Amino acid sequence: MNVQKLDIDGLMVFEPRVFTDERGAFFESFNEAKFREATRFSGSFVQDNHSISHKGVLRGLHYQLPPHAQGKLVRVVAGAAFDVAVDIREGSPTFGKWAGVELSAANRKQFWIPAGFAHGFLALEDGTEFLYKTTDFWHAASERSIRWDDPEIGVQWPLEGAPVVSGKDAEAPGISSSKVAM
Repeated sequence: MNVQKLDIDGLMVFEPRVFTDERGAFFESFNEAKFREATRFSGSFVQDNHSISHKGVLRGLHYQLPPHAQGKLVRVVAGAAFDVAVDIREGSPTFGKWAGVELSAANRKQFWIPAGFAHGFLALEDGTEFLYKTTDFWHAASERSIRWDDPEIGVQWPLEGAPVVSGKDAEAPGISSSKVAM
């Protein structure tokens, strides 16, 4: 497994070693020992989520407040998505900065987003299936959103026209108006 650390501390991309032959392909999609060694994360994953989106659907930027903040290990098993993490850790030198990674069924990459980041993605193909493991359960009262197009953050989404967003995401506040104490 190749591990790439991104410019924002804590964010990592995992790229599996794929074995192919005339029958197809095999790869290890998760290895707890290797994951812990790379991330130094000592908790556990408690919930798996699976979303399916049409091309142009944008979900995010979502996070949960402590004590229910979630780390996420995300990947795409069908289609492709542009995945984004925004640093919302109070006092972080990269607060408000973002990183984006293209995840696809073809590249098989996974993105580790520890607690303290807002998360969102744009489906680049119809039928994009997005899987994510979380380090805490969904907790409705702790759920928050930051506006996906907040100019203060300036995410460069690879859009082809206007995205399809939920009402909740369209009405989310910018980072300056959000409660992001992490």
